[in-house]
Amino acid sequence: MNTSRKFTSKQMGDACEMLVAAEMTLAGVPALKVPDNWPHYDVIAQPSSGPAQRVSVKARTLRAGAVYLEYKRTDEFDWLAMVLLASESSCDRSFYLVPRVVADVHARQDKPTSKTADLRYFRVDQIDGMFARFRDNFALCVAA
Repeated sequence: MNTSRKFTSKQMGDACEMLVAAEMTLAGVPALKVPDNWPHYDVIAQPSSGPAQRVSVKARTLRAGAVYLEYKRTDEFDWLAMVLLASESSCDRSFYLVPRVVADVHARQDKPTSKTADLRYFRVDQIDGMFARFRDNFALCVAA
């Protein structure tokens, strides 16, 4: 745990999952955080039309240098919610809710023979450039 902040990585992740579920609900898509250690995703949401949507929430603090946000190719979810915290001492944050198919197209991946072949990842300082149209997309608009 970073001694300058007053929360653990687990607490940060839980808080971001609750924030995403709350913002989605307030945007008209009722959502709730699933229990801890639920496989593959963190939030379940029910749009007014269509099936329930599985949302994987990933959070990172913006820092100088190469910082990555990642998920596994084998994870089962419909939407990737990326939460970027401005700094450990700031309340500023950015949310990007991106359809899985769009995230997969833009994700970096290592060679199939590498130990990390199943990871899909993004540099956090490049997320806004790739996904600006999905910023604050709490209503889960596919063509945001």
